[in-house]
Amino acid sequence: MTELTDDLPGLVLPANSPGNSLAAIGLFAGFGADELRQVEQKCIWRKCDVGEEILTPQSGNRDVFFIADGEVRVVNYSLTGREVAYAELKAGDFFGELAAIDGEARSAAVVAHSACTLAALPPEMFRAVIAEHPSVAIALIEKLARIVRICDDRIMDLATLGAHQRVYRELLKLVSQDPVRANSWLIYPMPTQAAIAAKASTTRETVARVMSQLASAGIVERKSKTLYIRDLERLDRLVSNVGEAHETGGR
Repeated sequence: MTELTDDLPGLVLPANSPGNSLAAIGLFAGFGADELRQVEQKCIWRKCDVGEEILTPQSGNRDVFFIADGEVRVVNYSLTGREVAYAELKAGDFFGELAAIDGEARSAAVVAHSACTLAALPPEMFRAVIAEHPSVAIALIEKLARIVRICDDRIMDLATLGAHQRVYRELLKLVSQDPVRANSWLIYPMPTQAAIAAKASTTRETVARVMSQLASAGIVERKSKTLYIRDLERLDRLVSNVGEAHETGGR
């Protein structure tokens, strides 16, 4: 392996390394083996360690990255350094398409959430793939449409909900049914307060305060890595019922 000489972290992998495959990338669903191999051969394969910053808004690179293995987080930072989470991507996903399409600066930072194997495709080659394969163009449009809808929802939340209500909303997104008990709900594994704060566009201290108030009100109960939701209906009401949110300390 050879260390990178550009502004990206990690190590360059030999072209024939085991695992250098785009077969799991959803964007290329329907590609034949020969078509997929042609794209793979145009990529530079990289290995990044957990915590490494893959891209920043200052990055000069405009490649598109395909996640062959591992997970990454798409984030940005306020002027005060507070992290704002945009998305979590895993094997099969891709990122960096905006800069490859318009040639402008990166819109966010991308950090390796685990050790990951990435395939970087230069922007001119990415655009050629789009032009030659309508299925790729349609899949790309669908992803961009999803991003627009997510941004619309986030703008609405920021405009209409207080910080406490946004935390309630993020918790509700994570709730799943207890596999052991009927009519019981939980969050497992419970994310860190910093991770919830990043998604809710607030501070870790606010999340800590909300969790303490919810526990005191008997709405949630924390046990080890699991958060049990003892009153799901009330938690749901807290998102829209400002009066009740004030009762638990929400603003």
